[in-house]
Amino acid sequence: MSEQPPVVVEPPGPSGGRRVRVDGRALGTAYSLRDVTAFLQEAGLQGWDELDVAASGLIDWRGGGPDAWAES
Repeated sequence: MSEQPPVVVEPPGPSGGRRVRVDGRALGTAYSLRDVTAFLQEAGLQGWDELDVAASGLIDWRGGGPDAWAES
């Protein structure tokens, strides 16, 4: 059984925002990769930048990767 990544970025909603959760805890709605990075920094990943976030295997990007911000 594979382990679920601790960070989940939900598919884009009607406004283009994507809900972000860490270990099941909602952090907020991101409207860009910069927002996801800020949420994760606030959650304790202080040394991470946007490139780290985009390439991380800890993140489950649902409904599109780090470049998907419009509802599909």
